[in-house]
Amino acid sequence: MSDNLRNDQELRRIEELELLEQAGINPYPYSYDLTHNTGEILSTFQDEDPSPLSNVAIAGRIMSIRRMGKATFAHLQDKAGRLQIYFKRDDLVDFYENLKLLDIGDIIGVKGFVFRTRMGEISVHSHSVEILCKSLRVLPTAKEEVDEEGNKIVHDAFADKEQRYRKRYIDLIVNPEIKETFQKRSKIITTMRRFFDEQGWLEVETPILQPLYGGASARPFITHHNALDVDLYLRIAIELYLKRLIVGGFEGVYEISKNFRNEGMDKKHNPEFTMMEIYVAYKDYIWMMEMVEDLICAIADSLGTKQMSVGETKIDVQKPFRRAKMFDLFREYTGEDLFGKSREELSAISQKINIEVDPQSNSMKLLDEIFSQKVEPNLIQPTFVIDYPLEMSPLAKKHRTDEGLVERFELFIAGTEIANAFSELNDPRDQRQRLEEQSRNRAAGDEEAMTLDEDFLYAIEVGMPPTAGLGIGIDRLTMLFTGETSIRDVLFFPQMKPEG
Repeated sequence: MSDNLRNDQELRRIEELELLEQAGINPYPYSYDLTHNTGEILSTFQDEDPSPLSNVAIAGRIMSIRRMGKATFAHLQDKAGRLQIYFKRDDLVDFYENLKLLDIGDIIGVKGFVFRTRMGEISVHSHSVEILCKSLRVLPTAKEEVDEEGNKIVHDAFADKEQRYRKRYIDLIVNPEIKETFQKRSKIITTMRRFFDEQGWLEVETPILQPLYGGASARPFITHHNALDVDLYLRIAIELYLKRLIVGGFEGVYEISKNFRNEGMDKKHNPEFTMMEIYVAYKDYIWMMEMVEDLICAIADSLGTKQMSVGETKIDVQKPFRRAKMFDLFREYTGEDLFGKSREELSAISQKINIEVDPQSNSMKLLDEIFSQKVEPNLIQPTFVIDYPLEMSPLAKKHRTDEGLVERFELFIAGTEIANAFSELNDPRDQRQRLEEQSRNRAAGDEEAMTLDEDFLYAIEVGMPPTAGLGIGIDRLTMLFTGETSIRDVLFFPQMKPEG
């Protein structure tokens, strides 16, 4: 950035940087050896015996600094929290004068001994300071005061949601409590991997760039490979490749993947999102429901909670979860029997129950819209919605007893879809008919209908054993367990429209 675009405070920091270098100090050294972090010091210090912490080395970012002549106090923030540092002129000799060249946001290393101040605050008395990174930008640090009634008032907080998403690195510095959300996200994924690995299922990787996209109903992102001179698609799902591996002889495979869908954005949708899909041979959707219950409960245990709050509603993650047939739920929440209804009948019912629909929508899209508006918001406690109409699920096996349905479930918690699973279709004749029907829907203008993948059909003709498949949205699962209501709050770097 040109200096003429910087403000006065930023220009002053550049001057300080140059003065440090003139004094022979490298403000960007290569490394620093640590002995402790702030959390370890705060949790282990004992007034009766401070000797174990008589020679510590910590590093972190300056979040406050108070100069008082012969003494300076600062608060240092690292991955574990904040800790006060005490600098005394007599201990630091010539370097003490360089402290005036330090600012909030600078990263320093400090060596010294731990003690408790007269005000009762555990602190490090520094006998050595090293500048590790001079910050050239001004952090939007909050100022706090307490009013006459004892209420804490925060000024200049970095609270603008859009800026927090755009500059997540600043958000993590000045609002360190949000780290807990991302630590929980990491633990959810770690627990999931451990759960699957203990069953002997194999974690695999499949292509992100695909010559054909499939496995879901969505519009893709398109790119071009110059060397091959072909268009490729960012994957919208990983289902079809994982099924190929089941055909190849693996009996349990899973992948935690980045998927991409060129569709709208809202509190539950980001164009780039994280999914887990798993396929286990010789199982069906009934077995999969039990496995999902065990998995969700294992994740809850790892996070130390079986109960969560969504607003004022308490959600209990306890087995067994409710199981309800889709058309039973339609009757429960609309008062209408929608099974076997034609497109025209569903359109009339939609108008009757005050749902606006696209006149071009087919019967499956009408059912989906009725479900999302009238049923989904009521599914607060963990609920398996089972037995979907055949036309809505082109990759699921026909129901073993109920004509016109497939063996599919979706898990809803807090009014949000968390998981989707099938008894997977392995009859190549039926699979071809359904994908050909999808192709006809595409030709008729349905941009989200699936493509006809001849290589996938070839694989199914080679032979896939009875298989249960499952997909879980990692982002939505994290929202559930952290109490966040927007997907952007569980993504480090959500997609944003470029500024300007």
